[in-house]
Order: sequence, then C-alpha cells, then structure tokens
Amino acid sequence: MVPRGTLRDPRAGRVSLPSSVATERLTLDLFTADEAALMLAGGRDPRWHPDYPRQDDRDAASMVRVVNPWGPRHVTRTFDGLVFGSIGFFGPPTPAADDVPEAEIGYGLVADARGRGVATEAVRALLVLTDAAGVRVRASVEPANAASVRVLAKCGFTELRGANEDGELVMARPLRAVP
Repeated sequence: MVPRGTLRDPRAGRVSLPSSVATERLTLDLFTADEAALMLAGGRDPRWHPDYPRQDDRDAASMVRVVNPWGPRHVTRTFDGLVFGSIGFFGPPTPAADDVPEAEIGYGLVADARGRGVATEAVRALLVLTDAAGVRVRASVEPANAASVRVLAKCGFTELRGANEDGELVMARPLRAVP
C-alpha cells in the first residue's frame, strides 16, 4: 500500500516521494529552486527562524538544481509556519552492494529547536515513505553527536557499517515490509 499523497514516477516505474509531507507538528516541504538560491545568496525569508539557514542548510541548498523529491526539505512548525531546520536525502536511491535501493538521509535543526523530538518525528515521516518505495535508508553521523545517534536509534537504524572517509559513523535502517 502506498501512503496517500505519494506519487508514482512513470519514468522510474517506482514510488516517488510527495513534495510535502505532514506530521502531527511539522510540514516537510521540498526546497524550491528560488529558496535554495536565496539561502545561498545569504538572503532571508520572513518565515525563517533567525538562526536559519545554518551552514548545513546552505550546503543542502547547494545541491538543488531542479526540485527533486529526493532532495532537501524545510522542517516547518505547522502551527505558526516557522522554518527551523532541514531534512532530506542526498539524491535519489541507488542500488547498494546487495542490489537493494538505498538513499542517505541528513537532517539538522537550529539549536533552540533541539531536544523536543522534532528530528525523530521528521525522520520517521520520511521513513514511512521510503519503506513504501522499497528504499533502505542510511545516515552518517559524527560519533560525538550523541543526540543524533539517539535519533537514529529511535528510528530503527541498527546496522553499523563502520566509518566513512570523514570519520563519521555510517548507520543503516533495515528495510521494513509495508503491510
């Protein structure tokens, strides 16, 4: 069963991700090309938290050439429309060594939004969609970033694959069957 609002990509013949994902407290909207350009130019949008975008958000914006459902998204509070973080994938899934499609996720929040379960909520929302698409997800995290390691553990990232060239832990979440 494909979650409501999920689109089929006729070129790929598989499930694509919707441009907007809603949770109880959040909306996860894809960066538009204009928003990415504004972020990279150091501009401000009145909907953005004073500490947003962070450098990691600008790095994500630098990947936006065209809007891609596997690209970066704003993390926005539903009740007031404040954007205070980003989440997304570093591109569409590619086959892993075992031929299972796999995508890497990244996320980050402004400092005063941390510790409230927001990152966990956002990651879980995207995992529902990746499970429906048959895509396994991995993440790279600084070993000293205990909060992010906890988020990944809460979201089912149980496979430790060692470290990448930057010394970050690489963790993967086993693909879950969709009923």
